[in-house]
Amino acid sequence: MRIVSTPGKIVPIPASVPHEAGDMVDQRIVPDLVWIAKRYPIFVTDGYSGPLPNGKHVGCDECHTHDSDHYNGLAVDLVPIGGGTKCDATWAPITALAEWAEPVQNAPVLPFRWVGYNGDAGHGCGNHLHLSWNHAPAPMFTLAEWVEVFPVGPGEATETTPPTPRAPRAPVKPAPPGGPTGGISRARTGGVGAGGSGAHKPSGPPPGIGA
Repeated sequence: MRIVSTPGKIVPIPASVPHEAGDMVDQRIVPDLVWIAKRYPIFVTDGYSGPLPNGKHVGCDECHTHDSDHYNGLAVDLVPIGGGTKCDATWAPITALAEWAEPVQNAPVLPFRWVGYNGDAGHGCGNHLHLSWNHAPAPMFTLAEWVEVFPVGPGEATETTPPTPRAPRAPVKPAPPGGPTGGISRARTGGVGAGGSGAHKPSGPPPGIGA
């Protein structure tokens, strides 16, 4: 794992990562997303949720919890390519990805901050997988000072065995609906939806968010 402290920017998700039109994320997690997309048949249904300096709003509106990492561009919601709302064989790769990122419930492996899937309200097989990247504390609609990622590039490893998971915190407090950072959004393509809590509609462009 490595810490990326270079300034972030909200950018469109590249074509190499199947996604819903208009979805964006912090550019610092793009290499990780590309790496994941090469190994799992993911489709991103939501990334950054919030305003841009030009006044345009991107992402799912008011469908994430108040403290969701979606508001910093450091979370994605995933479903399988060609999958539906039924937990069937098409979801097997997404389940495998979830178990790779969080082999023990409430103990995600780094660089993931929170993983929402089976066992988390509003998430799971037939709904969606939420992945959040670990990052410095940041208010809604601002870019974190640093982000933790797994290194990828020309010399990237092909082994997909995850590092040792973090030990669960004791006691583990019950997560609010949708988990501590996940929200309870569903794909914006007609899947099962549920309202989140505490999403704000800002009156102007957020400080630090790139175009």
